[in-house]
Amino acid sequence: MILEPFDPFRVSEFQVKFATSRWEVEEAHALRRAVFCAEQAIFAGDDRDAIDDHAIPIVALSMLGVAADRVVGTVRIHEAAPGLWWGSRLAVDADFRKVGALGATLIRLAVSSAHAMGCHTFFAHVQMQNGALFRRLHWDVVETVEIHGRQHLKMKADLAHYPPCVTPDVGLVALPRKAA
Repeated sequence: MILEPFDPFRVSEFQVKFATSRWEVEEAHALRRAVFCAEQAIFAGDDRDAIDDHAIPIVALSMLGVAADRVVGTVRIHEAAPGLWWGSRLAVDADFRKVGALGATLIRLAVSSAHAMGCHTFFAHVQMQNGALFRRLHWDVVETVEIHGRQHLKMKADLAHYPPCVTPDVGLVALPRKAA
């Protein structure tokens, strides 16, 4: 499939929600491979691991009116112990990174949906270049760690800023930034 570059006049909005169909899950994995294997060369070939067996994938869908066009962002969440949740593999398609709201909305739904499912602590290992985004979204740095040969920030979400979302299959809407 040949994908056209992002056109802010074509996409009406983005829906961020739990992946509920096979094509959403498959495109989320394809996007992760594009970002973490091809672009960043963190993994060779595929980034899947044992966490994928029980993680909940979340996707950002570009919407053409009421129809989903493609997966343009993803993250996964999982409960590591009762009430202790982690987010990982946050990725946004390179053509859609300037939209601005996608990463933040993926993070909001990840934490808010886990909060609704009994989360009392939510962590993520965040690449250094993304630390400022997470800080703006009310996350605190716990420590600096090396993962896959790269420095990451272990960060903790302030759950007071993430009200529980009990409808993650419907999710949240992110609007594209107006063209200048």
